[in-house]
Amino acid sequence: MTKKRSMQEPTFLLLTALADRPRHGYALGEEVTAISDGRVRLGAGTLYGTLDRLLAEGLVRVEREETVDGRPRRIFALTPAGVQALTDESERLRAALREADRRLATNRTRLAGGMA
Repeated sequence: MTKKRSMQEPTFLLLTALADRPRHGYALGEEVTAISDGRVRLGAGTLYGTLDRLLAEGLVRVEREETVDGRPRRIFALTPAGVQALTDESERLRAALREADRRLATNRTRLAGGMA
């Protein structure tokens, strides 16, 4: 079995923000903040730097470009590879959470029995 490298949190959150529908950059930043309950706020440099990397890796694509108030806006969407990468990372995180829960349950049982 090959070990996969875990995804950086901004990448995971951006892919998650695109999982339900395409979004433009500013909306992606707002969605990441909402998904993380305000814990993660991506600055423009991090947001667009990560999007550029995800474009180069083929995980996202520009679905369309439009002009709003005279300014260009790119609308980003997941590619099939992006869906797979998000699925793989979600499964990896779920497995880690299951293990943490298992170990915590063992710890609680041991502490409840007075065997610290």
